[in-house]
Amino acid sequence: MSDPVTHIQSAEAEKDQILKAYKELLRALRPTLGKGDKKMIRLAFDMALEAHKDMRRKTGEPYILHPLAVAQICAEEIGLGPLAIVCALLHDTVEDTHMTLENIKSSFGEKAASIVDGLTKISGVFDKGTSLQAENFRKMLLTLSDDVRVILIKLADRLHNMRTLDSMTREKQLKIASETAYLYAPLAHRLGLYSIKTELEDLAMKYTEPEIYNEITSKLAQTKRERTRFINEFVEPIQDELGKQGFKYDIKGRSKSIHSIWSKMKRQAVSFEEIYDLFAIRIIIDCDEENEKAMCWKAYSIITDFYHPNPDRLRDWISTPKANGYESLHTTVMGPGGKWVEVQIRSRRMDEIAEKGYAAHWKYKESAAESALDEWIQKIRELLESPESNALDFIDDFKLNLFSDEIFIFTPSGDMKTLPSNATALDFAFEIHSDLGSKCIGAKVNHKLVPLSHKLRSGDQVEILTSNKQNPKEDWLNYVVTAKAKSKIKTALKEEKKRVAEDGKEILQRKFKHLKIDFTNENINELLAYYKIPSSLELYYRIAKEVIDIQDLKEFLQDKGTIKARAPMRIEPQSLEQIVKTVRGSSDLLVLGENLEKIDYKLSPCCSPIPGDDVFGFITINEGIKIHRVSCPNAIQLMSNYAYRIVKAKWTNQQQIAFLAGIRMTGIDEVGVVNKISKVISVN
Repeated sequence: MSDPVTHIQSAEAEKDQILKAYKELLRALRPTLGKGDKKMIRLAFDMALEAHKDMRRKTGEPYILHPLAVAQICAEEIGLGPLAIVCALLHDTVEDTHMTLENIKSSFGEKAASIVDGLTKISGVFDKGTSLQAENFRKMLLTLSDDVRVILIKLADRLHNMRTLDSMTREKQLKIASETAYLYAPLAHRLGLYSIKTELEDLAMKYTEPEIYNEITSKLAQTKRERTRFINEFVEPIQDELGKQGFKYDIKGRSKSIHSIWSKMKRQAVSFEEIYDLFAIRIIIDCDEENEKAMCWKAYSIITDFYHPNPDRLRDWISTPKANGYESLHTTVMGPGGKWVEVQIRSRRMDEIAEKGYAAHWKYKESAAESALDEWIQKIRELLESPESNALDFIDDFKLNLFSDEIFIFTPSGDMKTLPSNATALDFAFEIHSDLGSKCIGAKVNHKLVPLSHKLRSGDQVEILTSNKQNPKEDWLNYVVTAKAKSKIKTALKEEKKRVAEDGKEILQRKFKHLKIDFTNENINELLAYYKIPSSLELYYRIAKEVIDIQDLKEFLQDKGTIKARAPMRIEPQSLEQIVKTVRGSSDLLVLGENLEKIDYKLSPCCSPIPGDDVFGFITINEGIKIHRVSCPNAIQLMSNYAYRIVKAKWTNQQQIAFLAGIRMTGIDEVGVVNKISKVISVN
């Protein structure tokens, strides 16, 4: 029996913890609080406290600490104002408690109710696998066009869930971490929330690739003292000169994120020790907005007086800001001891926009960056309005444009358009107007004729050539990278397919009439089963394109206008349970599923897992269960979009297994090296 005194002490400690978190929130909000705001936030806190009073998180702590933490992130790390903080405090109330949108509307107004409604609709963070995460994400983007604060609060919610993911099961950790890396980190990047994007990526990696994460963390810790000494040595002469020239500034030194170090190690096939630009220096200058550009270039001049710059690594995002509003001057210089150092130079205003992204734009309404973001949100709206876009297709297309680097292209009249890198002349045509893209036959890049598939480079001037006889083709999808172009081409191809299918339907109706067969759903379904085709539209299309020879109809059995194939090939839809039953075998080596039943499987060729690897099973439609490594390049997408088809998998040690494994070695060639390697392998 528990001690009542201990219980009272515990309750008091929790009460103090909650009150402390609330006071910290008010402290973070102090600069933005207007008349009556404190009272409004107190009311929201009291309502959330009451609504969640009997709830606890998986960690065992009182649930109210979660909305308080989300509100704290919104205030401190994103810089949102009082109304958004009210919504952050109440973001789980409508879904999880007795509170209604009507309660929120009557206490805080229409706008607050609308934002909380948006957050409720996209709740599926820890969903039970009943709906596709892609559909949830799509709903979230729909709300983006109404109020961007919905997305910003959602990102804060996701960040706190990632920070407290330790209390979840391994399966939940993998699912949520994969979804974070696949969708939420790129979205934070696109909204200019760089520090949140970096933390989300690092936390996702902590759960999807724990060994590598821990190894890099450990190496960073071991080299911290050495890095601090190096940074101090590097900045000393710069500080002296900036001081002499009357600059007011801050200098910050930081190491690269764990995720970006690992990405670079993979991309360049190098070890941790071989990564040269492990650290970056940021110089933040206090100056008036009209002098920003001149002051940043002046600081650049001072730095390059001391250290040689790499001419290929100069990035001027002050003259042409990124589409998400990011402004900064980047250069990489050769520091002491022959080490490369990235230096970022920016004003205080630019730094705030870089750290707090879209939220900072409400402060600097006139910035060109805001209009670029509004333009991007308008593009999302256009994509979502596409009548037939499939949620998964949409997410894949949309994701293409979240993380990509940008290039700047000019129209013949000198207008500048921003496109993702690797964009083609065809992408540019669709960027200007859908009709221009659909009729495009080629382009003139810098006055020279090029094909549709020509990849553009930053600074190109492009003139699009069109013809009224031109229509989108299937292979155009291979020529484009922007979501807008892909979406418009797919829609046009579907329309064309419908038109061709109408001709095929007429051909089939005439043939039925000739053979005295009734044109009924029953007979059409018989044909679909015989030809193994999923839909009548596809059947009519293939008939029109003469892929299917309807002379075969003579071979069918007929009875009063009804047909029956002599060799029925009907495919019955299978449930997941049936698929699992059909792939059950005698293998003892892998146990799968919730009950860890021993079943047969195939090792996926994309990552070739071997015994001992951390793995999961993925139920395919036609090939039973395929086993992937958790670190497989496709794992994040599979777990994020098809969590309901993932099953637990782990190796058992009851038998030895024979398997093919590839080993990649790098080194210097010498006589007899193959013999030496063979000896090592045969001994082990």
